Amino acid sequence: MSEDIELDYSDLIQEAQKKAYRFLMRDVLNIVAEIGDAPGEHHFFIEFLTGAPGVIIPDHLKEQYPERMTIVLQHQFEDLTVSDVQFGVTLWFKSRESRLEIPFDAVTQFADPSAQFGVRFDAEDATQTPDAASPDNAAQNQTDGAEAEVNEKPEEQKKPGDGADIVSLDAFRKK
Repeated sequence: MSEDIELDYSDLIQEAQKKAYRFLMRDVLNIVAEIGDAPGEHHFFIEFLTGAPGVIIPDHLKEQYPERMTIVLQHQFEDLTVSDVQFGVTLWFKSRESRLEIPFDAVTQFADPSAQFGVRFDAEDATQTPDAASPDNAAQNQTDGAEAEVNEKPEEQKKPGDGADIVSLDAFRKK
């Protein structure tokens, strides 16, 4: 039986990298939750699949963003909570308070433009049922005094097993 099993180190490395980046995202959000604000110039763009298992967002946002939503955590957000498998945050959309609960597994992109850091996750990973033992989930915010900017991203073509990739921050810059 053990003769039939082949270890695919390439796939194992990709899976380990995805987990490491999701742990990193969780740790960053934990730091922000502990201090109550994004430190210095740091701010975070988080894209997630709105229909992924475990995502809880108000119906009006789900209707407006049936596939993907990007949130920005910068200055105006409240009650950021972080667990091993998800984070929650209160944001405002058109002056309407909204609570979002996002499993790390639902996150498809995480970026901190101030540090020129970004990572993209496979969309098919986010459609799987979250594993309570591993942190794989996400959230967004607003800029100074402005309402939250939410952008729906077109579905991207990724090959299975592509894993986490560094993304260009140009995708998050205002045009």
